[in-house]
Amino acid sequence: MALNKRVQQQDTPPVRVAILNDYEVVVRGIAAMLAPFSDRVEVVELDSGLPVSQPVHVLLYDTYAAAAVDSPEVDRLARDPMVEHTVLYTWAITDEVIQIAATRHVSGMLSKSLGGAELVDALERIYAGQSVISAPEVDKDTHEGDWPGKEQGLTPRQSEMVVLVVAGLSNQEIAHRSYLSMNSVKSYLRAAYRTMGVNSRTQAVLWGVEHGFRASPQARLFPHGDDHEVPRSRSIPL
Repeated sequence: MALNKRVQQQDTPPVRVAILNDYEVVVRGIAAMLAPFSDRVEVVELDSGLPVSQPVHVLLYDTYAAAAVDSPEVDRLARDPMVEHTVLYTWAITDEVIQIAATRHVSGMLSKSLGGAELVDALERIYAGQSVISAPEVDKDTHEGDWPGKEQGLTPRQSEMVVLVVAGLSNQEIAHRSYLSMNSVKSYLRAAYRTMGVNSRTQAVLWGVEHGFRASPQARLFPHGDDHEVPRSRSIPL
């Protein structure tokens, strides 16, 4: 589906967006990608392992190292009264995943291969009431944001595979969560191990722990100011 038509008019307030993922570097990377479009999209909350604390138009749920699309967590997010539209931001856009997502009450599934302008355009369309799903595509490994291991040379998909290894998942569990074949998982891990300079799963886990491949502590990160760990019951002033 083409994502090149802008829906929002110049006099329309920006779309209020919350970004959710368990990894601080991931949510910060998405926020940085959206920053040039602040007149159209206002990132009001960055959440690392916490539920949304204030009303937003769109919750952009980055599925990096997250539970599979068919998990109860996705249902919970989609039914959050603080959120008008829940959108999955994912590499795993296949016919199978689209069919699963259709039963999860989400308003869209957006590919991580989208550029910043395309992502903003899609968010505006979703806020306007459209259901936006990126076209199924061959698994890509490109992304404009940030992720653990980027500075060390890992691609986004390689990084996600290592995160799941560090979390203790088997290759079969990784394949299920990521909607990849076992061969694809093994291929990503072999390439990641070469980049990391390790030769075994145990070494990969130790390397990952040393390089920040564990989930961030539960925290609400201020998009434009100091960061604080925030209790679940407390909201954030804008």
